[in-house]
Amino acid sequence: MSFRSIDDLQLTGKRVFVRVDFNVPLDEQRNVTDDTRIREALPTLRRVLQMGGKLIVASHLGRPKGVDPKLSLEPAARVLSELLGKPYEVLLADDCVGDGVRKMVKDQTPTQVVVLENLRFHKEEEANDPAFARALADNADLWVMDAFGTAHRAHASTAGMAAFVKEKAAGYLMLKELEFLGRLLKSPAMPYVAVLGGAKVSDKIKVIESLLPRVSSLIVGGAMAYTFLKAQGVEVGKSRVETDKLDVARRALDAADRLGKPVVLPIDHIASTDATGSAPIREVKERALPPEMMGLDIGPRTRALFAEHLRP
Repeated sequence: MSFRSIDDLQLTGKRVFVRVDFNVPLDEQRNVTDDTRIREALPTLRRVLQMGGKLIVASHLGRPKGVDPKLSLEPAARVLSELLGKPYEVLLADDCVGDGVRKMVKDQTPTQVVVLENLRFHKEEEANDPAFARALADNADLWVMDAFGTAHRAHASTAGMAAFVKEKAAGYLMLKELEFLGRLLKSPAMPYVAVLGGAKVSDKIKVIESLLPRVSSLIVGGAMAYTFLKAQGVEVGKSRVETDKLDVARRALDAADRLGKPVVLPIDHIASTDATGSAPIREVKERALPPEMMGLDIGPRTRALFAEHLRP
């Protein structure tokens, strides 16, 4: 795979809009509990700063319904400031578009980083609204895509902006992931085991369909595993299930069966009566969950099963 790299751009003096994935977990005090995604973006962000570009960072966080202070990017901006250190100053805009943002970018110095507020505070982001994409692009001379985890979504900041910014490229994280993905798709070493997680089958089904002919086996964890278990007729209690995607899951399981590819699902669970963290947590040693329980994680027998499939 060949993509234009951030190294191919003339960054000095330019307004460089970098789409990152700062969709990080927060605790009840709104502290970032895992800063991996922020750290992974650092090589691209530092490249812009070292070359004298005006760095504008944009991301979403969670699934807000309009403006939600609990989903502000302030915690991520705070961590970014700590990681970049001096002489850099990280400024959080109060929006991601508008006159205030435009003035902040205009007045920005080479040692200042502007972090735009949560893109999804505007419904136009997920709708890939052209006017919103243009408004984002108004503050950019260059557009760098470095959010591999959201690159499959046709949103204004991940796709729509491309029509309004002449010069664009992939960041270092994006390039690394694309190179790795290219090797996996073109000439993978065998045995080749794919591990999928996350919440939504709907987000992964095309990936599953693409991977099945290539892989030796497919391991499914995370919340999406419960949709697959339910599709097999297993009782999953109050676990998160995409009921409208059960037929999709069944088709994927049938396709895997026809190809002779094992789909490895949890056989025991760490469960509770809710996901708030206040209810007792216990181990359920069977595939099926009691009606009052919801699966929160895989159990020890499942860990051993997954490990067995991952050994060469």
